[in-house]
Amino acid sequence: MRILVLGGSWFLGRAVAQYALDRGWEVTVFNRGRSGSAPAGARAVRGDRTVPEDLSRLASEGPWDAVVDTSASEMAPRDVLAGARALEPAVGRYVYVSTVNAYRGWPSEPLTEESELLDGPPDADADYGRLPDDWDGPDWYYGRQKASAERATTVAFGEDRTVILRPGVILGPGEYVGRLPWWLRRATRGGRMLAPGAPEKSIQPIDVRDVAAFALDQAAADRGGAYNCVAPLGRETMSDFLTACVLATGGYAQLVWAPDKLLLDHEVQQWTELPLWRTHAGVWRIESTRAQAAGLVCRPLSETVEDTWAWLRDGGMPVEHPRWAEHGIAPEKETMILAALGR
Repeated sequence: MRILVLGGSWFLGRAVAQYALDRGWEVTVFNRGRSGSAPAGARAVRGDRTVPEDLSRLASEGPWDAVVDTSASEMAPRDVLAGARALEPAVGRYVYVSTVNAYRGWPSEPLTEESELLDGPPDADADYGRLPDDWDGPDWYYGRQKASAERATTVAFGEDRTVILRPGVILGPGEYVGRLPWWLRRATRGGRMLAPGAPEKSIQPIDVRDVAAFALDQAAADRGGAYNCVAPLGRETMSDFLTACVLATGGYAQLVWAPDKLLLDHEVQQWTELPLWRTHAGVWRIESTRAQAAGLVCRPLSETVEDTWAWLRDGGMPVEHPRWAEHGIAPEKETMILAALGR
């Protein structure tokens, strides 16, 4: 199997490339060479996806049985379309990593693969979907961009040769966003540790290695389709997650649960100040049985936590990314909320 990975040097892209090598596949990675490095054994081709000459040069390096696109998260749909069209003659199948943000109903309502997608043409530019400064409704900009990019890949390759993966939150070794690393580092400080919302609330993060394995399975399959890539609904809870963080780091922290209303009253920023906490009804109600039927296997969340802590403890460093600084509540604010709980 010959595979091209767009990205391939950090987090999901690197996991895809490494797992493909582990399967004995011939792997080419295409990126600008600015962030991280490709796994040993992969052939690296340098270039910029927004430069037509670089795309033409890349296509001449083929053919490949499939391409896995992990590097289009901040790319305009029209650039995704141009790249897919340039590669189409040299590639058998296109696996595009999108996001559940592409659904109109996320995070407000439960989702399946049949849920309505946001609008957006396949040739949309980077400004499509931007909202005015005084807009007070849902911010669908990112989702519209991703939904448009999904359509771009399908326009270029057709439905039978296109696979769309829609992950939710991806965690695991190499994470660059900083959600799980923040919780782990907070747990190492010990003491009374603010735990958000209801401990029994179901959550559905997925391990980066499980997304990578599923992407490769779909690259090798003779079918197209769209799949929600999240852990099984109802399998694990916020309590399971935070308890795993405490145990992995030595058990020094004591979880103190704060109800949603108290956190909202203290203007705690959802999704970032206390990562993974969000009150919207559909944020962790995403159906993934279609992906499971197609072979998606999700390891226990405790394993993801333990392996990420081992990676950090052994000196693992994520690729620098501005989103890292968004995550985590200030110690002073946490102390204030803990005091308000009175226990």
